[in-house]
Amino acid sequence: RKNPRINRRFIVSYRIWEDEDNHDLSQTKNLSLGGMLLTTNRQFDPGTKLALEIRVPFDSNPIMLIGKVVESKEVTKNLIYDTRLMFLAVDEKHRKSINDTVDHYMKKG
Repeated sequence: RKNPRINRRFIVSYRIWEDEDNHDLSQTKNLSLGGMLLTTNRQFDPGTKLALEIRVPFDSNPIMLIGKVVESKEVTKNLIYDTRLMFLAVDEKHRKSINDTVDHYMKKG
């Protein structure tokens, strides 16, 4: 793994990139500078682009970025899916927010 990963729950709003009106709310299972694992209520095909808004403790505004689905597998039949995402576009400000968050929880343990 290239980036350290923290197992923390943060609130995430997500939608399919091309679909403006279809937001869902969930939470992360883990987070790193390169991507995250999130619980979704449906399965996504690998390669699907999701628009994400993540709320972290060190930024009063949500971090907005694009993630690409790497894998989406069923945890509870027709109900809960673990969806792994790789971040595609993260601007410098949001990269710092994610980095500060990961650093904080890495030190905390």
